[in-house]
Amino acid sequence: MTAPTVDVNVECRARGVPPAAVIGSWVEAALAEAGLGGRALAVAVRVVDDDTMRMLNRDYRGKDEATNVLSFPAGDLPGLPPDAPRPFGDIVVCAKVVAAEARAQRKAVADHWAHMLVHGALHLAGFDHVTDEQAASMESLEVRILAQKGIADPYGTLE
Repeated sequence: MTAPTVDVNVECRARGVPPAAVIGSWVEAALAEAGLGGRALAVAVRVVDDDTMRMLNRDYRGKDEATNVLSFPAGDLPGLPPDAPRPFGDIVVCAKVVAAEARAQRKAVADHWAHMLVHGALHLAGFDHVTDEQAASMESLEVRILAQKGIADPYGTLE
């Protein structure tokens, strides 16, 4: 069985960034729960500073501020050999924002990283949280994935 490949590029100096193998494991877990685990998919994860994230958020979402995670689904690439991993998309995570949010929310930084990576991967898989119904579905899936790895509900909805 083929597993997704996750290429990790840390583009900033920041403490608390998980090792590439850990980052990959969270993305793979999310894709597996989304029903995409056995496919030859390629995901790129970029870990960036707040200036880069602010620029991306401004240019792609019209919000002039750094955010925690952004996902950019890939389009089809005509002519790709049938046995090559299909580019699935990019997940961009801002190390400084994730660390600041973890402190503010009194969460372990590693747990918040896991949540952001799962969240970003689910966006690549087509999940969203625009409506209340979508948010409930996506959050429920996030909670289930994180619980499987021993991480508490990041939304505090479970007792």
